[in-house]
Formats: sequence, C-alpha cells, structure tokens
Amino acid sequence: MSPRKRLGEIFVQQGIVTAQTIQRVLTQSENLGRRLGTTLEDLGLVTSDELASALATQYQYKVVNNLAAVKVAPELLQMIPVDVALQNMLFPLKRERNLLALAMADPTNTRVVDNIAADNGLQIFPYLASKNEIRAAICRHYLGRDQAPATNSRTVLVVDDERVAQSQLCDILRAAGYHTVTAADGMEGYKAVIAESPHVVITDLVMPKLDGYGLLNAIQNLPDSRHTPVIMVTGRPRDENEELRAFDKGFFDLLHKPVSKAALLARVKRAFHFYDHQYRLF
Repeated sequence: MSPRKRLGEIFVQQGIVTAQTIQRVLTQSENLGRRLGTTLEDLGLVTSDELASALATQYQYKVVNNLAAVKVAPELLQMIPVDVALQNMLFPLKRERNLLALAMADPTNTRVVDNIAADNGLQIFPYLASKNEIRAAICRHYLGRDQAPATNSRTVLVVDDERVAQSQLCDILRAAGYHTVTAADGMEGYKAVIAESPHVVITDLVMPKLDGYGLLNAIQNLPDSRHTPVIMVTGRPRDENEELRAFDKGFFDLLHKPVSKAALLARVKRAFHFYDHQYRLF
C-alpha cells in the first residue's frame, strides 16, 4: 500500500497554494498547535470545500454535500449530542443495521469516532464534508435554524437580556459601520455564535439560562470559535478581583455599565485588530 500523500503536497499539486506558502503555514501551525488544513482555511488560503476535497483525496473517502437538506432520523441526533457534533465537526447521516454513515470534517479524529462506534455497537462508514456543510446541518437539524449566509461585513454579536442596553450598544456599533447580531440570553448567544460566526462577541455578565462565563466557556469549546474575542459587559461595581477572574478565564476585554460610546468603539476596534492579526505569517 502506497504511503498517504501529505495534505500540503495535494494543495501544491492542485495549484491552490505554493510550496513556499505551505512551508510558512506549517511553521505557523506548529507554533499555534493547530492542524495545517485548519490554519490554511482560517487564513483564507483555501476554502472549506477545497479542504474537504483535499482530505478526501488524502484519505480516499467520498465527499458529501448539502447536508442541511438530508432527512435525518431523530434517534441519530440523540446518538451524537449537539455539543459532541459541534466540538468534533461530526454529523450522522444514516444508519443501516450496524452501519452508521458519518460525515466528518477531520478524518484524524478517530478517538471520538471510535467511542461513538463502541458505545452504540456500530461500525462507522466515514464520509468527508466541509466544516461549513456540517455547521449548516447542525444549525438546521439540531438547533432548528438556518446558518447565516457568508458576509464580508464585520459582525459583532451583542448578548444581553436587557433590551434597552442591547439596543444602545447595537446603535453605536451600527453607526460605526459594524454589522450586529443580537441574542437575549446566553443560550441564544451560543446558538448565534454557531449560526452567525461573528468576529467579536459582546456579552452581559448576568443573564438567564447561561451567564457570561458560561457563554465564554461554550464558545471556547467550539473549534472554529475558540479564538473569537469576547468582551464582557457588567453592571457590577468595579472589583479588581472580578476583573482578574474575567481575564484569567479568557475574556478579551471588559466594560462597565453605563458603557460610553468611546470606550465601546475602542474595545471593539482592538478586538478586531486581534482578530485580524492572530495569524501573522508574512
């Protein structure tokens, strides 16, 4: 059996990326502790579909598309919880006796797949799908909502159960040219992160269903969103220990109510600067 081709080699042979670029991205991927394909996609050097196609070539799997339109039995969705599906970019397609057709974005994620097979007494028949395809299917089948279409607009998700505060933040951001998406609690915010893929998240600290810390933790567990800058907004009195805890947990920045226009725009501008420069290569 001939050795499996390297992913970078496939992209070079297809004329998508140069060998020099692959070497630079490999170095950056190693520094970030991330896979080559993920970094290439995040940098916009390959599309989600091109990555899925190259991985399919590498592992000799078939590619599946239009997953959101596939009819899926409810028991299959129960077999793989939404958190597991999201964190591992998996989606169950069809079961026939002891065979489970499973779409995946990362064919090297064998541990989770093996656990699913062992826990359910199944043999896995793998397919490759792009992250966009799997995310759209999860939005539709698990969350009951459509994934937002891709946009070049700079998107900020504002999560706050106080409608007035939410509206005030959005008005300031829209006037500055940002596209805003809103959610009324932490759980809705979590769903919006999955469906909308915002560049920056602004969240209130105290909310029903899932508070600011809970939302941050949920975002950090999503492979495609774990580097998204999240800004906390709090109405509590200034407390050095609270601020230290917020930064220690991973919040990018912190704002106190009432939020001034200047402070909000300065923090958001800094968050986008981080978003734009976290993958410096050249």
